Amino acid sequence: MNAGRAAKLAYRDDDRTLTYGELDGRVSRLAAALTALDIRREDRVLVLMHDTIDWPVVFLGCLYGGVVPVALNTLLTATDYAYVLAHSRAQAAFVSGALTPVLQQAMNETAHEVKRVIVTTELPGLLAQQAPAKHAALTAADDIGFWLYSSGSTGKPKGTVHTHANLYWTAELYGKPILGVREDDVVFSAAKLFFAYGLGNALTFPLSVGASVVLMPERPTPQAVFKRLTEKMSEQRPTIFFGVPTLYAAMLAAPDLPAADKTGLRVAVSAGEALPKDIGERFAAHFGCDVLDGIGSTEMLHIFLSNRPGRVRYGTTGEPVPGYQIELRDEHGAAVGDDTIGDLYVNGPSAALMYWTSREKSAATFIGNWTKSGDKYVRSGDGYYTYAGRADDMLRVSGQYVSPFEVETALMQHPSVLEAAVIGKADADGLTKTKAFVVLKDGSRASAPLEDELKTFVKGKLAPHKYPRFLEFAPELPKTATGKIQRFKLREKEASRG
Repeated sequence: MNAGRAAKLAYRDDDRTLTYGELDGRVSRLAAALTALDIRREDRVLVLMHDTIDWPVVFLGCLYGGVVPVALNTLLTATDYAYVLAHSRAQAAFVSGALTPVLQQAMNETAHEVKRVIVTTELPGLLAQQAPAKHAALTAADDIGFWLYSSGSTGKPKGTVHTHANLYWTAELYGKPILGVREDDVVFSAAKLFFAYGLGNALTFPLSVGASVVLMPERPTPQAVFKRLTEKMSEQRPTIFFGVPTLYAAMLAAPDLPAADKTGLRVAVSAGEALPKDIGERFAAHFGCDVLDGIGSTEMLHIFLSNRPGRVRYGTTGEPVPGYQIELRDEHGAAVGDDTIGDLYVNGPSAALMYWTSREKSAATFIGNWTKSGDKYVRSGDGYYTYAGRADDMLRVSGQYVSPFEVETALMQHPSVLEAAVIGKADADGLTKTKAFVVLKDGSRASAPLEDELKTFVKGKLAPHKYPRFLEFAPELPKTATGKIQRFKLREKEASRG
């Protein structure tokens, strides 16, 4: 089947295209080039590149040659990269031209030496010098395939070690049966390839069926996304779109939101954080397609709990993906019943092996066949799971759990609110109450009357102890590169105020 796709378009970025036949040839030559550079089996190689057609060539070329690519977030600091260089003991690095200065600074900050740095502008010449590798490295399913680094929001980034087979399992269990990706699809992911989410979206899933992919090197603003959604690729616009909740909210609030007939979407996917019910319903109503909200993680590689076409229940994360087992447990590890908040554990074949050189953190996360996600969830009687919050973000107010996400969702239903984030704040008596940071939509102005209105609005939707006793208007919220709200930074900000 793959031989018949040689002329079919695999990737398009802003400047170039790549057919399946060209991808095959470049991947094989990249593997040969690694050998010529004295990069050996199981050596680590950094992939610090923007999303262009070179990214899949380098990543797949490493896998083909039995070399271990380490996909890196392009928005980290030189100090972060210096840590990763030393921690991974990388022997080479592939880097986009614009990122070369920060990588050079990182190399100056560490004693670890890299054999070779290849800037992407050098790739054509490097590949042209090599004959294709005669065959792929004889790797086993459980051999170490690639690494992904966590965001490091609670300490140094963690090197998450995945096997070769893990890519296969995410495509077979989620990409094909749940997402329903097909050969005639054009896929566009706002989430970048260096994230576990983006890696499945723009590489594993489309390549597993022969679909085509639009790559975007720039930051995913609403306008940048709209440009790709409305442009045709081989006479077809993107049919599958992957985003995150904060992006969906920003798109819906944008004045230049394109009409549904200007796009070709048949399905959209959301992950990274739980999708608020109102955002999902409004996006689906505007574009006439389902938004499949799901949850995955760097440790599990992709989505293991998801809504699915024809069975979407907005406001929930859906049902377990077949092939994965889900359990909710209390603080003692005992299973909890329906309608009770518990810690989310998942068991499935795409789990990472470990965190590199971190026995304690590995043991706390990878527990037998189970992976502790760090999320709190509630299961309904008919098997749908609803997000309650990150374990570190949950609040105890009046002796009861309060989910920041639940309060944020209520606030975002108000027509003036674009985004909200909720943390705990001690009142005058030293008791924890909810505090909301609110970003308003364009055209809405912060005021004391609006503050009172928002508090009353939430009171009408949630139990009395949950409404925000404190509320602060903010120009923006701190976020990770994936669009996740960094509530810990808001807590630090609040603590610094005394």
